[in-house]
Amino acid sequence: MSNTAMLQEKIAFIGAGSLAESMFRGLIEKEIAVPENIYAVNRQDDERLQYVRETYGIQASRHPQELERRVREADIVVLNMKPKDAASGIAEIRHLFRPDQLIVSVMAGISIETLQRFLGGTFPIARTMPNTSSTIGLGATGISFSETVSAGQRRTALALFEAVGVVTIVEEHKLDIVTGVSGSGPAYIYYIMEAMISAGVEGGLSEESARELTVQTVLGAAQMVKTTNEAPSELRRKVTSPNGTTQAAIELLQENRVAESVGRAVFRAAERAREMGKQIAEQSLPQGKQV
Repeated sequence: MSNTAMLQEKIAFIGAGSLAESMFRGLIEKEIAVPENIYAVNRQDDERLQYVRETYGIQASRHPQELERRVREADIVVLNMKPKDAASGIAEIRHLFRPDQLIVSVMAGISIETLQRFLGGTFPIARTMPNTSSTIGLGATGISFSETVSAGQRRTALALFEAVGVVTIVEEHKLDIVTGVSGSGPAYIYYIMEAMISAGVEGGLSEESARELTVQTVLGAAQMVKTTNEAPSELRRKVTSPNGTTQAAIELLQENRVAESVGRAVFRAAERAREMGKQIAEQSLPQGKQV
């Protein structure tokens, strides 16, 4: 779906946090959806709802009758609550859902099977794993679909997340590694940036200079990979002169097995996503049963 194609579907966001805001901001700014077709609700924060109403012109209310009407009328329901609140939060509103509605989950670790159980039926579900860069329109999202999602609903779900970055369709069992690579990935880069800034300051730079140089370096490196479409390994080779400063630094990183540590971090994040999903699924089952 191109950015010029306007969605006609009505969208209800259950949870109006920063990720939901990034999505309806992207939808409106890119003219993919009109504000009148977007509704948002959260459990407690009326000030937040007032803010999104005034900033984006969308519909936002916690009034029970308004909530009921909007969810019943929606073509797409985006579940954006905290994973630990999913079972109780969905239980409160699942009687409002229709079997033909597309349910979009942005809740980490909760499988399509578990969601179907929370919903009490078989619904078309798009399970996603976005990252925090979605809030500035540079997100990376992995997405999987249940078998009952139609071709049209697939296109619509992709349009929702293309509004805030790039989207990759993967089999559901691969969403955990997506969590390890891109879901948690920004934090790995921030961690490296922290270390580079600290080293710059220790070496005599002002914190402002060290931060500015580090930020631009990371930004430039990412843009080089994207613009040239060359492999990071090839770009690294081009900048590494024999017996030069970069080679000395890379050799030290290799001696300390930094690449191996990064790989282990990615797999640990994926493993933790599986653990969290299993815990949430088991907590929602009757006592004595296991997933």
